[in-house]
Amino acid sequence: MSMELPMSALIVLDFLTKKGPHSPKVISKKANLPLRTVSFALRHLRKGKLCRRIPNLSDMRQPLYIADNERARAVFLRFGKVPM
Repeated sequence: MSMELPMSALIVLDFLTKKGPHSPKVISKKANLPLRTVSFALRHLRKGKLCRRIPNLSDMRQPLYIADNERARAVFLRFGKVPM
């Protein structure tokens, strides 16, 4: 995995691996990051296939994002764990 990830992407990835699937709005509130920063981070994570978008069956307007735990583990081994 040769891509560089911004710190915000590592924080969001850590959040998703610990807390499971969430919408960007919820990630923003619970991780205390601006929504724009979360969207930026999710774009980077999706590009690197570290997370994917899944349908939110309770509100189809707000998709959920879920981490690929295997790939996330490899990233955390390479970059080190990010404290929340």
